[in-house]
Amino acid sequence: MILSRIHSPDDVKQLSRTEIPVLAREIRRTIIETVQKNGGHMASNLGVVELTIALHRVFSSPQDAIVWDTGHQCYAHKLLTGRYDAFGTIRSAGGLSGFPKRAESVHDFFDTGHASTSISSALGLLMAWDLAGKNDKVVAVIGDGALTGGMAFEALSHAGQLARNLIVVLNDNQMSIDHSTGAVSRYLSRITMSAQYQSFRYRIDRAVDRIPQVNKFLEKFIVRFKRALKGLLLTNNLFVDLDFEYVGPLNGHDEKVLEEVLRRVCRLHKPVVVHVVTKKGRGYRQAEDAPDVFHGVRPLAASGGVVAQVRAHSFTDVFSDAMVHLGTARRDVVAVTAAMAQGTGLASFARHFPDRFFDVGIAEQHAVTFAGGMARGGFVPVVCIYSTFLQRAIDQIIEDIALAQAHVVLVCDRAGVVPGDGETHQGLFDIALLRPIPDICILSPASAADLTQCLSWAVAAACPVVIRYPKLSCPPEAPAFSAPVAVGRGTFIAAETFQAAVDSGAGRPPERVLLVCTGGMYAEVSAAARMLGADGITADIYALRFIKPIDEAYFTLRAASYDGVLFVEDGIVTGGIGEHLAPMLSRSGAPRSAVMAFPERFYAHGTRQDILEAAELSAAHIAAAARALVRPLQEAPQ
Repeated sequence: MILSRIHSPDDVKQLSRTEIPVLAREIRRTIIETVQKNGGHMASNLGVVELTIALHRVFSSPQDAIVWDTGHQCYAHKLLTGRYDAFGTIRSAGGLSGFPKRAESVHDFFDTGHASTSISSALGLLMAWDLAGKNDKVVAVIGDGALTGGMAFEALSHAGQLARNLIVVLNDNQMSIDHSTGAVSRYLSRITMSAQYQSFRYRIDRAVDRIPQVNKFLEKFIVRFKRALKGLLLTNNLFVDLDFEYVGPLNGHDEKVLEEVLRRVCRLHKPVVVHVVTKKGRGYRQAEDAPDVFHGVRPLAASGGVVAQVRAHSFTDVFSDAMVHLGTARRDVVAVTAAMAQGTGLASFARHFPDRFFDVGIAEQHAVTFAGGMARGGFVPVVCIYSTFLQRAIDQIIEDIALAQAHVVLVCDRAGVVPGDGETHQGLFDIALLRPIPDICILSPASAADLTQCLSWAVAAACPVVIRYPKLSCPPEAPAFSAPVAVGRGTFIAAETFQAAVDSGAGRPPERVLLVCTGGMYAEVSAAARMLGADGITADIYALRFIKPIDEAYFTLRAASYDGVLFVEDGIVTGGIGEHLAPMLSRSGAPRSAVMAFPERFYAHGTRQDILEAAELSAAHIAAAARALVRPLQEAPQ
């Protein structure tokens, strides 16, 4: 097996031309088999195999830098940079990350996970190397979907101004996660129709290379001739207008051609865009036919590669169904997403109401301000963005939504723990980032019925609203979750084990603890309540339907009768809701309280349970903390 002999990019350079197609097949087989077992990003990685091989045969990593945008297409890169033996651990706790990670390898230059950053990072690195007198190459590999992000265009403009020899490889597969949308996608499609210029120019360059000695006059003539030819055959090229040299479009699965062109590009002394056309899911029929389904997948059935089905209804599924219902009931409801129609559950709304659905591409900032404009025009926009990506639009939420008092519903999917994808994708910061913003409401539903109630209320409200929920199957229902929304108040779930706890107390009233949680932690908190009930402690639950505003008088009255109050939230402790409510209780003379939230650190990939254990927020940890709170003289179990 060739792949097992690859310990560094230097080994890739030593392969013969006949071995390269064999290596490509082995890489694809390894990726497919591993993703079937571990889950992960399949289609995007299968599409860049030949491109990755060509990059590592031409450039000398880590002396040269290859910067992967987003990073979800780095699996072949990992296999070619000494990580084959550990590849089976990818996305598992303690194993390889599914994204580039500096701690893993000197060949990973940045810890990437969000789109549209590669050109900025690569340009900054290149300028630092220039200032330090280092004359090596820097390559940014960016997908066509990531090119819809405004940050990518800011970097292209700056790179053209600096006129340094940055190499941008544009991987054009007409996809981000869903199909790429908007004018940029259509523009790239038009460019791919202009291959006659590149073919003719390539033949001219080959002919010039054969001339033994080119004098300055002839060199100047050739440059002007090519410029005139470009103006004739390749009009209105954005990259050329930004002072980039443009090469392409190239067949991204013809490794020999890619390698030959990249070697020529290395000799240029100006920024260049190499436009490569690839097929997402290449080499795996199911992924080729449904690249959106096979973008990021759960572990697959080994037989047939069918995407594993999850029986339980997730919060995303509930949101999807509720949006279709609201869209039917109200013609003023519109939906907005940032290239995540499938992931957010809005694909169903798009099918039912295509004229009221807007996919803005990977442009979260624009999505939020665009929604503010639609609200100003009399509609009720529902904008669904993953928590980790909503971080990119905080300024827009402050300036264009909260300050304007625009009636926009911001739905924050994947809030709290996000298994598998690691540090760049955890949804732990939204509470701390959003809670200080004036004049917005933040809701945290705990169940399917709760989410439906919260969404209906938010659409009917006359203010900006954020609804956050986890990447999780919905827990069993409690009747309280179907109650109408009361502003500032949560839902109270009484301990079902109360009477049993009294009987087991040998005539002594049981200790009573109130577990106060955000909706995303309700599953663990309810499990902890059962553990406490078995230990003779009555544990009631107050699920914070509202994180902001809080009806403080109502909450304080509720909490006053308990021996202890424990706050549990799926966010960073600093700036969290527990940090606000616990001192408030203390000032009111209420019982002892404690806060459990995520300590200030970044959390690596693993299962939900792995991450909760690492943060000491599992059900067992919650039960132990509650026990220590109401029985302070009894040592809490380890």
